[in-house]
Amino acid sequence: MDSSEPDPSAGSDRDRDQDQDQDRNREQNRDRGQNQGRGDKDTSRTALSRRGRRRSTDDADSAGTALQRWLETRVRENRFTIAVVFPIVGAITLVASDLGHLPAPLAYNPLFLLVGTAVMRSPLLVGVLPTLGRRALGCLGALTAFTYAIELVGLRTGWPYGTFEYAIELGPMLAGEVPLALPLFFVPLVLDAYLLTVLVLDSHYENRFETPLARLAGAVATILAIDLVLDPAAVAIGFWEFIPAGAYYGVPASNYAGWLLSGAVAVVLVDFGFDHETLRERIQSCEFILDDLVSFALLWGVINVLYGNWIAAAVAGLICTGLFGTDRYDSDLFRTAIAPTGKN
Repeated sequence: MDSSEPDPSAGSDRDRDQDQDQDRNREQNRDRGQNQGRGDKDTSRTALSRRGRRRSTDDADSAGTALQRWLETRVRENRFTIAVVFPIVGAITLVASDLGHLPAPLAYNPLFLLVGTAVMRSPLLVGVLPTLGRRALGCLGALTAFTYAIELVGLRTGWPYGTFEYAIELGPMLAGEVPLALPLFFVPLVLDAYLLTVLVLDSHYENRFETPLARLAGAVATILAIDLVLDPAAVAIGFWEFIPAGAYYGVPASNYAGWLLSGAVAVVLVDFGFDHETLRERIQSCEFILDDLVSFALLWGVINVLYGNWIAAAVAGLICTGLFGTDRYDSDLFRTAIAPTGKN
């Protein structure tokens, strides 16, 4: 064959190569299309998942807001009952228990004690609820553990409060020695003292003295004032007793040294745990957040009056005077005794 003539087999090879290239291109395009389709589906799924999570978060926030509003409405509608009626009835019931005027199932009934305490604490708990972040919850958890630990040490060693023992069981007892509900009794008093200190510093001193040291000193001093009211009354009605009895209505000076220590630790934890600006705004906007301290002063103040503990009763009166000086307690509180506020 003449070499100048075209080779049919060469053209065939080129056609075959072109066909193969076209097949490869079609396969690559098909693969890219499939991958793009999978990518679009993945993107769509991710977007749907994000929208679902966002919707779930929004639903949870809405449910939480609705619950908070419901709780606040219940407290507002029953402020007088919670802050005034409950502590007065509680004081009469406890004194009657001590004097033997109530039958055994009712005298010092642990369920009544715990439910009554929880109801009187409810304005404080509802008030601080929106301010509870992770750090605050962590610090309150640490404070709860500290409360149990220092009480147990005190019962077993007599340090730091002096030797004392519970004369009755205040509900279920942890390790047979410490009331399980002890944090419900102690931690709210620390919060009350701290909130009142922040309110006073903010209202009367325009933040000029609101430093960590000022908050610590003010709150610890308020805690000591609270215990000047609490312990004499609790000893009088037989909740606990000190051995030997102290000079201040049966309470020794060592008890207040112990409260100085435990109160300082508690206030430091609270001060570290809460966001100060958020808490300050909540104190200003929530008119019932300190109602628990009103309940406390009335309950233990009345008991001290009935037992003639006049210094302790006077301190309770000073606490009430300080509370009423905050301009939070006017006719609105007593109006709820006649009719609900009607606010939702």
